[in-house]
Amino acid sequence: MPRPCKSRRICAMPETVCFGPKRSCAAHPSEGISQEAVIMTLDEYETIRLIDFIGCTQEETAVSMGVARTTVQAIYESARRKLANALCLGRELRIGGGNYFLCEGRSQGCRCPRCRKEVTE
Repeated sequence: MPRPCKSRRICAMPETVCFGPKRSCAAHPSEGISQEAVIMTLDEYETIRLIDFIGCTQEETAVSMGVARTTVQAIYESARRKLANALCLGRELRIGGGNYFLCEGRSQGCRCPRCRKEVTE
């Protein structure tokens, strides 16, 4: 029996959960390519936010999310593959779902503004 998946802590919900190409601007519509949306989970979004936007290392991201560094590496690779798929194939990207819990603003090693405020006070 496989081990149950551990919930990942996320510190920020995305402001926008749907991205996609403007169909009216498409000069050459793709033929033969399915236009299904690419679904990125919230924990994948969080790894992209922490590593690429904030500039954290995978180790710092692992502490922030409450998982192992190898787990972060796997989540990050999956997220990058989904971003590339959406960009290269012109598909819609939707963010939602996954096995996560929202940070309450009191977590050790967290990178959200709520947690940093408590540390500095």
